Amino acid sequence: MTTTVLRTRGSWWVEVDSRAYPVGTAATTTAGLLADRAALDKALANVSGAASVAISELGLVSPVTTPCRVVAQMVNYRSHALDTGFDPTKVSPTFFRKASGSVSGPFDPIVRPPHVRLLDYEVELGLVLGADLPLDTEVTDAELARYIAGLVVTNDVSARDVQLTKGQFYESKSYPTFTPVGPRLVLVGPDELARLTDLRLTLGVDGETRQDALATEMIVQPAKALTLLARFQALSAGDLLLTGTPGGTALKAPPKIIEKVGALLPPERKWKTFFARQAKNPAYLQAGQTVAVRIATDDGALDLGTQRTVIV
Repeated sequence: MTTTVLRTRGSWWVEVDSRAYPVGTAATTTAGLLADRAALDKALANVSGAASVAISELGLVSPVTTPCRVVAQMVNYRSHALDTGFDPTKVSPTFFRKASGSVSGPFDPIVRPPHVRLLDYEVELGLVLGADLPLDTEVTDAELARYIAGLVVTNDVSARDVQLTKGQFYESKSYPTFTPVGPRLVLVGPDELARLTDLRLTLGVDGETRQDALATEMIVQPAKALTLLARFQALSAGDLLLTGTPGGTALKAPPKIIEKVGALLPPERKWKTFFARQAKNPAYLQAGQTVAVRIATDDGALDLGTQRTVIV
């Protein structure tokens, strides 16, 4: 059975039947809360007699506190690989870091820097570490619950014009508000993690569905991803792993004929031509648009909630 955790500034809550109940804990970080399971258990045990608050009355912030490590997987869904010109059967597992300063709340606006023109979206399932992952750890599916404590909705917002011209993932994905997280931190055990591939990831812009796929599309599943990460990167409780996005982002690979012609152009001319085409793509995010991101199983048994953010 899952435990659903919410966070407001200075307080933690558990969600039961669409009501929020306070958690009596001194924890100020996600890692601290995960270590204080007694406080969570007590809050859940006292639900019948405790005062509750309507969730709509809470000013929810990211349930993943910062600073923390934010690591992301690149091209980890088959449909996204095809969209971006990769052969899904030949994709090599690749990771990159995002600044934890990019983490924002599930209803905070996404702020587009003035120099960014090609602002893109990526719905991603976030895995929250519940225990330290030392270097050279081998993680099996059976051991996944030892390291993964919870699941969250995330949006890996990307400045494509920065990413592509500089080949720079860290900058292009690390501006403040470029990683909305939440609304819920859903604490899970082995049974829920066994259903992880049943989760459906959806993202819509102003009511138009842009991304819709099941997590079964993942090329590298979480246990394998953690094992690969541990070859060079230790992780700690409270850290966040973004597991990739399905197809449907604004950025897509150009048709083969255009790609071949572009390869013949000098680099400056090639980029100028490419961005001129991209500027005509209406799928990139514009000021005033609302992005709705949801992750849940189709039967609702595992529901990470919906985040709604406005582009400013």
